[in-house]
Amino acid sequence: MKKLVVDSNNDGKKISVYLTHVFPNLSVNNLYKALRKKDIKLNGKRINSNITLHFNDILEIYISDDNLTGTKKSIDILIIYEDENIVVFNKPDNLEVVGDYSLTSIMKDKYNFLEPCHRIDRNTTGLVLYAKNKKSLEILLEKFKKMEIEKHYIACCYGMGKNSCFLTSYLFKDSKKSLVYISDEPKKYYSKIETSYTLIDYNKQENLSLLDVSLHTGKTHQIRAHLAHSSLPILGDGKYGSYKINKKYKCYHQLLCSYSIKFNFKTDADILNYLNNLQISLEKLPFTEYFK
Repeated sequence: MKKLVVDSNNDGKKISVYLTHVFPNLSVNNLYKALRKKDIKLNGKRINSNITLHFNDILEIYISDDNLTGTKKSIDILIIYEDENIVVFNKPDNLEVVGDYSLTSIMKDKYNFLEPCHRIDRNTTGLVLYAKNKKSLEILLEKFKKMEIEKHYIACCYGMGKNSCFLTSYLFKDSKKSLVYISDEPKKYYSKIETSYTLIDYNKQENLSLLDVSLHTGKTHQIRAHLAHSSLPILGDGKYGSYKINKKYKCYHQLLCSYSIKFNFKTDADILNYLNNLQISLEKLPFTEYFK
């Protein structure tokens, strides 16, 4: 976080003009993204518009140093599987799948063609599937749409999960707040969601459950919000989890990982037919250190 006090020379200037002057390498896109996400405070209050500044105003800037200064840290991205048509990367946390400095932008320089076939949240780690040519991209996007590609996530949650559970609820996405809301009953503008999980392990002393989670619909923040709604908040989730619980366990990065991808083609996949029944998984199950 950077704290700035507006001097008399900048009285009456717009935030965009002021901040791009103070931070010349801050892109306009990243600035307006921060405003949309309310990552800037003016005199202690979060703001989401390009308002005018006044002498002695106090700004608190919650934009990463990388974006403020334009510097980029070197990140090693592990390749879990690759052939002539696809590649699967193991995405670290605090990295978007797409954007100015993202998994896609980092890796695109190494390929003639590279496009993601799906996305996971910035702070969700794990497998992301990419197409290495247009034909593969077209096929895989269609297979995801038809639910012919099965994804499994591992989540470490606070609370005792059932041995197995199929959850059905309704989700509303508030794009302005970058939040989703869950209802057990259908409502206007809410979409039906389905999430299932099986219990892998339970730590009775710490009241933590290790879950294998599958999505049967694909909505924004679905796993995080749906599990939290079911009294199983993901440990470290700052948006849908519990601050008190996260603080207790000193966990501030959400323990959710895209762990496995399986191709279950029910229809012809053209040049990708060879992938049918192939399962690509991380070698080591994540978050097991909480269950020793």
